Amino acid sequence: MDFNLSEQEKMLQGLARDFATEEVRPLAMEIDRSGQFPVNLSKEMGARGYRGLPYPANCGGSGAGYLSYALVLEQVSRASMTTGAIMAVNTVPEEAVYRFGTEEQKQTFLTPLARGKLLGGIAFTEPETGSDPKAITAMSRRSAGGFVLSGQKQFVAMAPVLDLAMVFTRREGEGLNAFIVETSSPGVSVGEACDTLGLRGLGTATLYLDDVHVPETALLGEEGQGFEVLLESISLGRLGVAVEALGVAQAALDLSLDYAGKRRARGGPISRLPAIQWHLAEMSARVEATRWLVYHTAFLRDQGQGIRQESAVAKLFASRAAVEVTGMAMQVHGSYGAMRDMTVERLYRDAKMTEIYVGVSELQRSLIAGYMIE
Repeated sequence: MDFNLSEQEKMLQGLARDFATEEVRPLAMEIDRSGQFPVNLSKEMGARGYRGLPYPANCGGSGAGYLSYALVLEQVSRASMTTGAIMAVNTVPEEAVYRFGTEEQKQTFLTPLARGKLLGGIAFTEPETGSDPKAITAMSRRSAGGFVLSGQKQFVAMAPVLDLAMVFTRREGEGLNAFIVETSSPGVSVGEACDTLGLRGLGTATLYLDDVHVPETALLGEEGQGFEVLLESISLGRLGVAVEALGVAQAALDLSLDYAGKRRARGGPISRLPAIQWHLAEMSARVEATRWLVYHTAFLRDQGQGIRQESAVAKLFASRAAVEVTGMAMQVHGSYGAMRDMTVERLYRDAKMTEIYVGVSELQRSLIAGYMIE
């Protein structure tokens, strides 16, 4: 792997940094305080092409690749993890359609998603079964000209504002089915958004499917292939969370360096104190290790390789690093770090969410072990 970024990658990174600094960061605290979905920022990311970076021009994307996607997502997440998550979640159904969709589905679904015209998400988890595919109770049965879907999905990110949702159901035979469902379809309804610890404003809610009729063209891949669709697309979802964790950790390190240089004790800045230097050094080491693990995973995807195991490793490591780094940032800031109007307090809460959503850390460990011993 060449660790030198190309000129195009540097340009995208710089533009994303400017966007994050000038447009996202000034709104980050208000998004967290109000819990309101940032509609305008979501649209702006679409207009800038950030929602279709990995995909070719004939699918509505820019063809910049997965590493470029990670570079941009990192910068956005440094300013607001909620805003970065919008970009990352939207990419999961895009990946599924790109890998398993027909040419017609790519034009119907992927192209408008990649161009920012539509917003997509994933509906897999259920209230009673969590993320266990064997225990899914939502059903799809064949009907004239298509399928009828019924059931309930929990913790669906951006549910109130989604245009399309990738829905997984149990089929009448063996296996799962994966569908791209228009949320405006009769029978689709959304519950009240959850009041979460972190990632506030992402609009996570319950999605209800009450005998929703979808055409044959809504089925991704073959009947019974839903689990394969899930494994392939969710690997990019895990990579997205790892990048978000990296952005949050870097933001916490930046804040800590700035604070330690300004806060004075014992006749000088606290950055001179050995205890503070220990924290800063540990934070830096974790951030850099996370960065290259994440970049390497994105690089592998750009080479056409599967990243099911690598994305689980990246998410497990990055999420733990983010929790540790933001925890140390709280220690550097002392009592000020616990104040709700301090950015580091928001980062601390957001970091914890990276250990939970798109599969808890315990699940990632089971997946990693399974890949190693199979």
